Amino acid sequence: MRIVTFLHRNQPTVGMIKGDAVVPIPGMSIFDLISAGTRSLTELSKQKHANVLLKDAKLLAPIHAPRRNIFCLGKNYAEHAKEMSQDGQGKPPEFPMFFTKATTTINAPYGDIPFDANVSTNIDWEAELMVIIGKRGKNISQADAMNYVFGYTVINDVTARDMQKNHGQFFKGKSLDGCCPMGPWIVTADEIPDPHNLYVRCRVNGVTKQDGHTKDLIYKIPVIIESLSRGMTLEPGDVIATGTPSGVGAGRTPPEWLKPGDVVECEVEGIGTIKNKVTNSG
Repeated sequence: MRIVTFLHRNQPTVGMIKGDAVVPIPGMSIFDLISAGTRSLTELSKQKHANVLLKDAKLLAPIHAPRRNIFCLGKNYAEHAKEMSQDGQGKPPEFPMFFTKATTTINAPYGDIPFDANVSTNIDWEAELMVIIGKRGKNISQADAMNYVFGYTVINDVTARDMQKNHGQFFKGKSLDGCCPMGPWIVTADEIPDPHNLYVRCRVNGVTKQDGHTKDLIYKIPVIIESLSRGMTLEPGDVIATGTPSGVGAGRTPPEWLKPGDVVECEVEGIGTIKNKVTNSG
């Protein structure tokens, strides 16, 4: 099933996609729906509400107001680790490399990416598969980890590389407002039988820049969940970006950066595509 958050009567509203329409689920937040689990979706889908044509729906990020920062994985594809190293031989991290993005980075699947040359001129793209946690858990085992996954979506982990370098850590360069387009919807886990068998692609102005595959994840989703939940509770609605494949702008010779007017598309097989225009905000 595909779950969206969209503007309905000027209010963020959760909905389910049926054919070419969105069925609103009024009175429930996305967190309520996730906590209720996928079994509840069948009953909810039977409720009678006026449908909205999907083509007319203004989609927001499916989790448009996260309760916590976005969890992310760094250098979780070997080729990306290499392209981001000075010698081109970058070794994969010995443990999953976690960092976060601020909640204010969240952007709609078709929203504009802000660009302010006074803040950064080294804006980069990163297409990624994102995992949505479905239930509360701590010290989760690898064997049980996939039972905690509610579903999946697509993000662009837009990054200010100059800030990332200057500040010596990931958070600031990853946390500019509007620099985490997400969507276009959540696909529930039951419809993605193997999340480690999906293509991950990025196009800039129609030109393919990233063409990766989740089979190449260094740390697979069960390992990520086990490691992240060790001594730390995960909550329903927590989101985890699993890392980006090679092909980012910073890894190219010469480096390539996004500029106003560019259009970036990030796609994950079986889920969908988000499309965002870079717009001058300075």
